[in-house]
Amino acid sequence: MIKQNKKMIILTSIVTLLPIVIGLLLWNQLPQLMATHFNFNGQPNGYSSKTFTVFVLPLILLVIHLFCVIGTSIDPKSKNINKKIFSIVLWISPLISLLVCSCIYGYALGYITNISFLTELMIGVLFIVLGNYIPTVKPNYTVGIRTSWALDDPDNWYHTHRFGGKCMVIGGILLIVLSPFMNLFIFFIFVFIPVLLPIIYSYLYFRKKSV
Repeated sequence: MIKQNKKMIILTSIVTLLPIVIGLLLWNQLPQLMATHFNFNGQPNGYSSKTFTVFVLPLILLVIHLFCVIGTSIDPKSKNINKKIFSIVLWISPLISLLVCSCIYGYALGYITNISFLTELMIGVLFIVLGNYIPTVKPNYTVGIRTSWALDDPDNWYHTHRFGGKCMVIGGILLIVLSPFMNLFIFFIFVFIPVLLPIIYSYLYFRKKSV
């Protein structure tokens, strides 16, 4: 899988590191200490040096990116991961790197004031995208809702992922629509319930077939 997608892997790796170039262009304008962690209200509660933010943060995301690529490629059932899903896997870390680092730079320069709102929108969009493609994933050990009941039964896998896709799309839409009124409780509900419900569904489907 790596050989067949070599050019795309190189491209996505470059995009992951693109915030370094942006940071260098803004270097003289950026403060020596930058907010890199925020509470739910969008207030900074963690700081890092300019050097760490510009250089190390994108490098950490590059390592995560390559780990996802390698992990997906060495999956014994990697042939079941279609090209669209693999493309999404390839672009998640690069887009997160670009968006998160840009938001950090924007906050440091005073152009962005509400990090939480942008984070909720980003997660909502991610949920909608994943929800639309998750139902097309065939059984594998890397991507999808990998419960033991789904992995042991293709029928369980199919129905679990169709249900899970709907949960993620609905959760993503609600995150976007309610983002202006979001609080910590509502946020966790719309993030964790779309992930938890398919697991419960998979188990109940298994129990139903076992009877």
